[in-house]
Amino acid sequence: MPDTPATGNLADKLPSALFPRLSATALVAVLIAIILIGLLLIPVLLVIYVAFQDPNTGALTLNNFRDFFSSSLFRESFWNSFYVSAMSVVIATAIALPLAYITTRFNFAGSILIQSLGFIPLIMPPFVGAVAMQLIFGRNGTVNLLLRDSFGFTIPFMDGLNGVILVQSIHYFPFILINLSASLRNIDRSMEEAAQNLGSHGMRLFRRIVFPLAMPGYIAGAALVFIKVFDDLGTPLLLNVNNMLAPQAFLRISSIGISDPMGYVISFILVMFSIFSLWASFLFMRGKDYATVQKGGGGLSRRDLKLGEKILAYGVVLLILAFVLSPHIGLTLLAFGTIWSFAPLPDGYTLKNFVTMWQTSGQYISNTILYAGLAALADVIIGTAIAYIVLRTRIFGRKALDYLATAALAVPGVVLGIGYLRLFHGIEVPFVGKPMASWWVIIALALMIRRLPYALRACTAALQQVSVALEEAAENLGATKGRTIRRVVIPLMTAGILAGFVTSFATAAVELSATIMLVSSDADAPLAYGIYLFMQTPSGRGAGAALGLVAVLIVGLGTFISQLIVERDKKYRMNGQDQ
Repeated sequence: MPDTPATGNLADKLPSALFPRLSATALVAVLIAIILIGLLLIPVLLVIYVAFQDPNTGALTLNNFRDFFSSSLFRESFWNSFYVSAMSVVIATAIALPLAYITTRFNFAGSILIQSLGFIPLIMPPFVGAVAMQLIFGRNGTVNLLLRDSFGFTIPFMDGLNGVILVQSIHYFPFILINLSASLRNIDRSMEEAAQNLGSHGMRLFRRIVFPLAMPGYIAGAALVFIKVFDDLGTPLLLNVNNMLAPQAFLRISSIGISDPMGYVISFILVMFSIFSLWASFLFMRGKDYATVQKGGGGLSRRDLKLGEKILAYGVVLLILAFVLSPHIGLTLLAFGTIWSFAPLPDGYTLKNFVTMWQTSGQYISNTILYAGLAALADVIIGTAIAYIVLRTRIFGRKALDYLATAALAVPGVVLGIGYLRLFHGIEVPFVGKPMASWWVIIALALMIRRLPYALRACTAALQQVSVALEEAAENLGATKGRTIRRVVIPLMTAGILAGFVTSFATAAVELSATIMLVSSDADAPLAYGIYLFMQTPSGRGAGAALGLVAVLIVGLGTFISQLIVERDKKYRMNGQDQ
């Protein structure tokens, strides 16, 4: 067949040039791209566009930003958000650093248990434990009542911004603990020994050698803490701290309406700061070499503790663990307590709060199972497809799918919620009789986008462990590409897919930032919104705490099952290799 001139039939050549030999897979890639663009990129870009739009004429302008920075309330909210995020990183570092160093540096009995207990705060959403923290560390909480009675003074742990910092630090410090512990374990032991031979010991050794070598893990964790705190909505709302950016965005849109430009300006700033934080962490690490000489690093040289050092170390560890587990302790006491006011502990204990919770929260729980279930199912389907497209094909733009899906991590929930309200409020759903923005399906879609990166990472890790040779063998025996994927690839990925489903479901079940913007009626509200409503009044806090324990149980059980699936799959693969 003669070559077609370059000027002719270009439209016929373009699909085959972009998607060679994989038309069905290319179609799936295009469909996923449309979903991600429609449910993530366009809503965020719309929010950014409206932030620069004149509300009267529709023309592009910077007047909205001038109005923002000319308002004392918004300037205060901006600096408060930055201050709370920075201080949360500092406090989280003070909590995580001793735990990470002690458990990796010394022969320490129970180090695995201590590390495991240190990860528990991630199981509880920060807004769930905020009220419990008030009852323990508040002005008239347990700690301050004991201090007042014993020493005659109190400490403003939970006053204003201090409360947000304390709650956020306790909740997010495991990000630093996880990454810093991993970095400390990977340090080349020979570097530490060389420094010791040259006379460096104690704090000088830690300050000049150990901590700088562990900097990649620390920066990764600190950046995550900063971003999560800066974007969080639920904790400031429940602590009645409204002079921060995320609460201001929520209040402007929910009280004034979706046409208010300030809500979009704040949303733009939230997105830009998330991106800036990631960029700054990358810039800080660029050009520095942290490579180890020996394979696997080897970790710090562990040494035994003397009796006095052991007592001091255990004292520090137990004090930190008691501090970081205080939200769980407070929530449990509040859930089982009768009245807890102006007293170190509740006046009595009862199961009535759980009865009230079950009688009034059935709709919240069933809605959550529906929304989180649909979101998690869609996440593992899309995550598996993206993983296969990225790792097994050469489709043009395949990496962009991975980047776009992962970008959901950098988009605050309140921004996504505002974008959905703006994009879908005028779209009527056929046969439903209400706008898309008021339909319960929009909540499930928001949860799906928010939790897609978790499922994607699990599915990608699972597919990386599947040998390409197995697929080639199936195709050599006559199986089509689709049959190979269904009968070979997906069954071998089952553990990773299940882990991704469980993780997405458990974390979506307690999502508040996006869902609080999209709940149009109590009948459509999920569990996180129900906890928020309960906690608004003192009489409802007992039932709210009981519902919070249900949320913690869901996330904790989901995390445990996910880890169990992954570990069993590793054990099965190792046994298979041995045989």
